[in-house]
Amino acid sequence: MLPPSRTILSRDAGIYAMEQALRRRGFAHIAGADEAGRGACAGPIVAAAVILPPGRRGEIDELNDSKLLTALARERVYRQVVKRALTWAAVIIEPGDIDDLGLHVCNVAAMRRAFAMLDVRPDYVLTDGFRVDGLGAPNLAVWKGDQVAACVAAASVVAKVTRDRIMCELDQKYPEYGFAEHKGYSTPEHQAALVDHGPCPEHRFSYVNVAAVAGRSVRSGTVGVAPGVIPDAGLGVASDAQDPWSPSMGENEFGMESGAQ
Repeated sequence: MLPPSRTILSRDAGIYAMEQALRRRGFAHIAGADEAGRGACAGPIVAAAVILPPGRRGEIDELNDSKLLTALARERVYRQVVKRALTWAAVIIEPGDIDDLGLHVCNVAAMRRAFAMLDVRPDYVLTDGFRVDGLGAPNLAVWKGDQVAACVAAASVVAKVTRDRIMCELDQKYPEYGFAEHKGYSTPEHQAALVDHGPCPEHRFSYVNVAAVAGRSVRSGTVGVAPGVIPDAGLGVASDAQDPWSPSMGENEFGMESGAQ
């Protein structure tokens, strides 16, 4: 028996072409995942997974890599994603866990948890940048997936908006650091505040710049973040009527939220 022919997508095929091609091959529910906050030296990592519906309902105006959208555009896209998605989930990993377990371990664990929380089992999984094993479905790591696959772009927006809201809340608690402006990334302003005030509990002490200010030795595996450089950043399926950030929906003991529509 001959193997199935390969599917070739052109560079200008559009952000929905990959999922359309997978559906033609028999994969009905395609999940995408992405994260936000990997390069920040303060605040959590947030990973999100999204399955968009086929057809026009799954085509969302302005959908793109969250880093290429303005804050207002991200909010607009976020509202449409949580309204239209067949299912979606987001997972929050706190700074202390990142310090204890390591950045990559936490990143992969967060994505696995997000997929596990989806109310619809994915037939195929697309991840941004690196492969995540143990998902129980065929999967593909897509280079710059948040720019070429709609479900990954949707996940990037959910993760980014969720994390940005968390950082704005932390800004109310720790106003001296300016978290609402730089979202925990190592901008010159953040580094200056870190030097002036020292780190707070929301900082990641396994990062070189935080460890240096805290007077801690840099152990093997510590993450280096150069001051002035902002690395690339990157909870459920919500109903049309309720946003997971409304007061009536709280986080569970794992710092996760989910829902379905």
